[in-house]
Amino acid sequence: MSSLRTPLRISILDQAPIAAGSSGGQALRQVVDLAKLAESSGFNRFWVAEHHATPGLASASPEVLLGAVGMATRRIRLGTGGIMLPHYSPFKVAETFSMLSGMFPGRVDLGLGRAPGSDGRTAYALQRDRRERAPDDFPQQLAELLAYLDDTMPETHPFAALGKTLPGSPETPEPWLLGTSPDSAAWAAEFGLPYCVADFINPHGAPLAEQYRQTFRPNTHRSITEPEIMVAVWSICAETVAEAERLAASSRMLFRLLHRGQLIAVPSPDDALRFLENDPSGASSRSRRMILGTPSMVRAGIEDVAAEYGASEVMVLNIMYDHEARRRSYAMLADAFALSPALEDA
Repeated sequence: MSSLRTPLRISILDQAPIAAGSSGGQALRQVVDLAKLAESSGFNRFWVAEHHATPGLASASPEVLLGAVGMATRRIRLGTGGIMLPHYSPFKVAETFSMLSGMFPGRVDLGLGRAPGSDGRTAYALQRDRRERAPDDFPQQLAELLAYLDDTMPETHPFAALGKTLPGSPETPEPWLLGTSPDSAAWAAEFGLPYCVADFINPHGAPLAEQYRQTFRPNTHRSITEPEIMVAVWSICAETVAEAERLAASSRMLFRLLHRGQLIAVPSPDDALRFLENDPSGASSRSRRMILGTPSMVRAGIEDVAAEYGASEVMVLNIMYDHEARRRSYAMLADAFALSPALEDA
């Protein structure tokens, strides 16, 4: 087991999985239930993802989910993993997360990404103006959004006055940049933002963390003065390795079909195991790092990944068919790391 100099913070990213035979509404209610478990178990943050037009994931509007999560919890930090900024007006995002920050002071993270969270057709359907494809201008969007949040728009800019109108002021969210590429590492460093690397998508992302560390430039308007790295990993805890592997079969089938362009709801482990046993293309499937096993095994695996990235925090996610199995997995993880919830306000 790798040794870390400071206690490792553990958080949760949820994608609102829809089990086969269930509904999106039930999946969304389960997100709120999981957030309450996360808070009572001592996790540091609870983030929700953005995905569109898929029968397997219900979180199409993470900012809406955050309102429900915030009302159901009191202390845990809540955020997005992430808002896919190319779909939106930066000013609209600034207003929305200003409102959330005003409602839940000191608790809101604004995780931002460039990926569409969808296929090309769906990304086009999300555009308001469809006369042509939206430009790839993420750095400009990010700069504009931060200028609203910090009220640092140049006086000569036509939108200069808008930063002072944000409805949740003086509360503001904490922006994070999410990514799996050298571009995201460069932008996080340039803008002085904390950086979350999605190891569950790119399991070879440790060089991105090092690139970010070496090129980080503090921003006087940000709360961090040194590089801050979080890594998001795929993990399932169970009483036995065999049970963890069984529970993981649902996501393995889901991903294998996704890579063929087939979108499905989350299958049961039994259905998934039958599919995987009879599918001859398994060897060619795209690989993902999955940390599976008993709580002690998973803790060791998570600490090793954190050390590999030099991360002070790990965000854990998974997709399972059974909500109770997901609850047990996170509860066992909290016990393995001896997490404890924050004290009640005096």
